[in-house]
Amino acid sequence: MTSEPKHSTEEATVPDEPQEKSRGKLHQLFDDNFLDYTSYVIRERAIPDIDDGLKPVQRRLLQTLHNMDDGRYHKVANVVGETMKLHPHGDQSIFAALVNLANKNYLIDRQGNFGNIYTGDQASAARYIECRLTPLARETLFNKDLTEFVDSYDGRMQEPVSLPSKLPMLLLLGAEGIAVGMATKIMPHNFRELLQCQIKYLEGEEFILYPDFPKGGIVDVAGYDHGNGRLRCRAKIEISDEKTITITELPYTLTTQALTDSVEKAAKAGKIKISSINDYTAEKVEVEIKLPRGVYAEETIDALYAFTDCELSISPNLVVIKENLPCIVSVEEVLCRNTDKLKLNLEEELNIERGRLLDKLHARKLEQIFIEERLYKQIEEQTSYKAVTVTVREALIPFADELIRKVSKEDVERLLEIKIKRISRYDINKQEKEIRLLQKGIATLEKHLKDMVLFTKNYLQEVLDKYGESFPRRSELKSFDEINVREAALANIQVAYHRESGFIGHKIKAEDKKKDRDFACSELDRILIIFNDGVYKVINVPDKLFIGSEVAWVGVVDNSLVFNLIYRAGAVNISYAKRFNTPKFILNREYRLFDEHKRSAIQLLRTGDKEIRARISLVPSSRARYNSLEIEMDDYLVKGVAAKGKRISSRVVRRVTDITGKPRKAEPVIASLPGLDKV
Repeated sequence: MTSEPKHSTEEATVPDEPQEKSRGKLHQLFDDNFLDYTSYVIRERAIPDIDDGLKPVQRRLLQTLHNMDDGRYHKVANVVGETMKLHPHGDQSIFAALVNLANKNYLIDRQGNFGNIYTGDQASAARYIECRLTPLARETLFNKDLTEFVDSYDGRMQEPVSLPSKLPMLLLLGAEGIAVGMATKIMPHNFRELLQCQIKYLEGEEFILYPDFPKGGIVDVAGYDHGNGRLRCRAKIEISDEKTITITELPYTLTTQALTDSVEKAAKAGKIKISSINDYTAEKVEVEIKLPRGVYAEETIDALYAFTDCELSISPNLVVIKENLPCIVSVEEVLCRNTDKLKLNLEEELNIERGRLLDKLHARKLEQIFIEERLYKQIEEQTSYKAVTVTVREALIPFADELIRKVSKEDVERLLEIKIKRISRYDINKQEKEIRLLQKGIATLEKHLKDMVLFTKNYLQEVLDKYGESFPRRSELKSFDEINVREAALANIQVAYHRESGFIGHKIKAEDKKKDRDFACSELDRILIIFNDGVYKVINVPDKLFIGSEVAWVGVVDNSLVFNLIYRAGAVNISYAKRFNTPKFILNREYRLFDEHKRSAIQLLRTGDKEIRARISLVPSSRARYNSLEIEMDDYLVKGVAAKGKRISSRVVRRVTDITGKPRKAEPVIASLPGLDKV
């Protein structure tokens, strides 16, 4: 008997192993390449560096302007072309970055049409406009001795890894960028406030920073969370007269074109009423809104904030490159890091300058000794260059204590290059004066180096005094309440309830003023309907909707309303009174004011918070002293809608009559309902 061959699981999967391995390698290849691409986009394009506050394209652009700088204006087209030697992408990204930096008015001095940040107009072509570095940029951005350079993308040039900026550029300029899996949105801040906060930090004091936008506007920083969180920005609106509104400042990121579009869109939707809107913006924002008959400026401002882009919400997100990695930081952390870096840079600059002065002093001392002590006479007899150098070195040994450092080969060669003409015209007094000036300069530098905090504070104060007046705060910090959209909306819809037909809607007309009900509302309002059997529900404003004729109250949902209710509980045939505010609701869902029963019904329902009175007629009784009574609804506490209420009498209520007096205009009054007197 032969047995069938056994096929193990391992044997069955062997043929698929190469395919699985190749698939795994492909996945790994995709993962590696995508990770490389992600890292490149984050670090090299979208997210700024925490130290100099610049994106690579901005850094390369500024370095190019520095390399080209001769004090005169350069054609922007030439600047863009030169920057392409460092930037491996297209010219449009460089041009856009240049225009953006120029319009911030800090680093690039412009000449020509660079567009308009208020209207959104584009800049002229690069061949028509010119630019150069500002004095502020020249003074605070560049120092070759402190800059680390690397090869450019093609290896032909050198580009900076990071500029040794002496200003907190990240917070001064702000930044926006979208990378892979992350984005940054850093708010710009005021120049003077940044430097003042740096001084406070150096003095050990607490500080707080809030954004400042170039277009001005009003900013509510209640939700601002140290560079993150939420900001609310408003346009600054002025009332020229009761029929004219003028917008003079804009929220961050908004242009007058976008603003006028949003106003016109709101007007077409019926949310606001305007006669015309005109944009007269040039160097300053001026958008004029004319209002039609019956509409006034005071009433329209809230609607502009509620329904147009006159108010915007911004969500800052302070993501930066720190130590070659993206991370979320706070405004205070950025400012403290920049200030510490400034102190180190200034210290390094002082040390470099001190070294240069020491070298000069050493050279002057050598020259003084060589000439005044006539050491050059000792080399007249020497026949070889080696013997000359040895003679000079030996001649200088007795004066070693007067020198700054040991004599080097370069020092000897420099002495031997002195011409006889210069020796013959040597001025001892002039040389002494130069040496004293050098010694004084070195002493000053050493004094600064002993207290770098004071020196850094003085440096910041000098920059502040020199440039601060050119950069006043533009945005006004102010706390403002949320606009109630429903209250701001125009009540331009007339809704009517026709009791006979049972229909409600803005396409229905009220015919009988006593029975029917009509009222004005906006498209954002909700309609509350209370039926005779105690059922209530809330609906949107309908065109035409059937709700029947058994309606006790209908009107606009208003949280300030107080309802006064007397109802009969059918199960026990006893009447109760209660007061409650507008109830909470979910649209189109039915609720009850009291327990369901076929004989339960509303006997009186009226809105009002005080002086509501009712006459209660009771079923006659031979033993009773009275068959009616009057009650004040003010005597009952306002409770929740689910409260049962207070019993009016142990006897059956035959009829309830409203005796408040003349009812308020446009408020429904329910007196006795049909059939309630036949209990």
